[in-house]
Amino acid sequence: MLIKDWMATDILTVDANTSVMRATRIMKENNIRRLPVMSHNKLIGVVTDRDLKEASPSTTSETDIHEMYYLLSEMKIKDVMTDKCISLKQDDTLEKAALIMLKERISGIMILDDENKLVGLLSETDILRGFIHATGIQDGSHQYVIDMPDAPGSTTRIIDLLRSKNARVLSILTSFSDATGGKKQVAIRILADDDVAKEISREIAQLENYHIVFECKDELHNLPTKRA
Repeated sequence: MLIKDWMATDILTVDANTSVMRATRIMKENNIRRLPVMSHNKLIGVVTDRDLKEASPSTTSETDIHEMYYLLSEMKIKDVMTDKCISLKQDDTLEKAALIMLKERISGIMILDDENKLVGLLSETDILRGFIHATGIQDGSHQYVIDMPDAPGSTTRIIDLLRSKNARVLSILTSFSDATGGKKQVAIRILADDDVAKEISREIAQLENYHIVFECKDELHNLPTKRA
């Protein structure tokens, strides 16, 4: 999966000389957590809601409200931004972006084109959307997690079984660290009737050196929500 297929391209930016007060208002009005900072049409940094909160005078200080607003109107984004923002190219993979965001503990990455012009912004939410799409969970699929021999053709054997049952394969994920003893662990999501899925389970269980670790069909109705 490529970043350009999942990044946000309708992005708001601020100039380096924008006031902290104005940038704060832009974030609140548009419900966003970060703003790319530009100077002469070039990306020079990023400012987050955390940067702005840390730059704002404490409400418990002796600074009165009028002085606080004055300070925020005079303080510029270039004084509080992070100038070492991480960026990737739009043809990099979503998986690479996820790895970097986890390693660096950041929630967004600036995306550039081949001429190093800002063309998008990739957030944690965008990566989650890509992951959900790739797994196929949103289609009401059945999932099997299977320990099988780490040998050529072992996954193909399962695929052939699924094909014989007219099951549609949505995704296949393989892990070598979650299985031991010369095996690999494969997670497969399929679309099939419940009766067919049960039949598939029975036939996999009869295969030598194949073990179903987990199987389910996710219940997607009445999902938990933070809304009342």
